[in-house]
Amino acid sequence: MKKIVNFLKQWSSGKIVLGLFIATMVVYLTMLLYTIPAVERFAQGKALFDLSPFGYSHEYALSLLETLGKDGRSLYLHLQLPLDFIYPGLFAISHSLLLTWIFNKGYAADSKIFYFAAIPFLGGFFDYLENICIIVMIKSYPNVPHELVNVSSTFTLLKSVFTTTFFILLFMGLFKIIMKRPTIVNPQR
Repeated sequence: MKKIVNFLKQWSSGKIVLGLFIATMVVYLTMLLYTIPAVERFAQGKALFDLSPFGYSHEYALSLLETLGKDGRSLYLHLQLPLDFIYPGLFAISHSLLLTWIFNKGYAADSKIFYFAAIPFLGGFFDYLENICIIVMIKSYPNVPHELVNVSSTFTLLKSVFTTTFFILLFMGLFKIIMKRPTIVNPQR
């Protein structure tokens, strides 16, 4: 784990963090503003698997896949998911480096907080597993096994937990930086 932390510290310069963050946001915004809405037009108000942070049941999965229809499932498979195979890797590396960069500004170099900078890698890992399950669900429709949906739903939930944990850590790091800033004393008082 120490090697991972050292690697992240070595590569967490402001320019690298900014460049990777911008690349990540370009992919994310493309999904958010183009590919997800394209698939959602077929979903008739149902949340897509990727956007169900608390998971989903077998009945819901079948209902969503049926509602999407052949064209919606095809868009999900061939438009949304290819981008969603780029995003988790970008998220993992850019957000881990971002946490490391922020932690460098607020914590001692030997602080154990740096171990938490690996959290985005877990979010990205479970996002990849979720995506693989979604592909298998789409391809196996209408004969989607209960076990597959349960596993997929668990991966979706774990992705959400680690993504939320990232944001908590981000706010903790930012708060620590703000608290470390010297207060400006008004010399006229």
